[in-house]
Amino acid sequence: MPSLNGPHSIVSMAFSTGLVVGGVLFTLVVCSVVSWAVILYKWRVIRRASMQSREFLEVFWKSKNFQGVAAGSKALSESPLAEIFRAGYQEWRRVRSRFVRPDASEGDEDLSTEQLGNIESIQRTLRRTADAEVTRLERMLIFLATVASAAPFVGLFGTVWGIMDSFREIGAVGSANLAVVAPGISEALIATATGLAAAIPAVVAYNYLNNAIKILSTEMEAFSSEFLNIVTHHLGASGRSVQ
Repeated sequence: MPSLNGPHSIVSMAFSTGLVVGGVLFTLVVCSVVSWAVILYKWRVIRRASMQSREFLEVFWKSKNFQGVAAGSKALSESPLAEIFRAGYQEWRRVRSRFVRPDASEGDEDLSTEQLGNIESIQRTLRRTADAEVTRLERMLIFLATVASAAPFVGLFGTVWGIMDSFREIGAVGSANLAVVAPGISEALIATATGLAAAIPAVVAYNYLNNAIKILSTEMEAFSSEFLNIVTHHLGASGRSVQ
């Protein structure tokens, strides 16, 4: 089993590789470091988005009106549900100002079915904001997917090139015994091992983060539907005013 120290260690063999294999190893190491940075950053972003979304739902269902929700969710800047609510609430206020008296109090709205047709603009706003939030959460995941799919092949390329060099040296020496073949092949196989070491964490992290984003996307769709339901069917009701 290769060790990390000594003349035949992995590190020493990596530094003794040729220019092409060395370039492959350097590329894979850089990709692996950046990949881990992306994993940690996206894990933090999605974790905070999930936690703040749960906090927002508590605020939303405990508040008696949308003004209370807006006030209670100001600090939840990383919650996609809070962003959807703020966008929908602003659009609702803009639409409402067209046909409701400025001095109207809670429960005073008397809206016709024709006027409620403006709800479609709110629906579009909610959908657009949800798409923007999903795009924000998915940002940089393409890098993890690229590393996960390409790193093993880049490592394999380095291995094939290293083996080609080994056989060329065997031909030049004119001897094919184990002492001549083994060192070159061992050095070449480091590229494949490095490629797998870069790809495996990227695959696992991509699947985990992508699944977490899907869960948040489902929550966004459910909340958007609930928001539209409240605005459409409970407008002016005493239990929840949309002022």
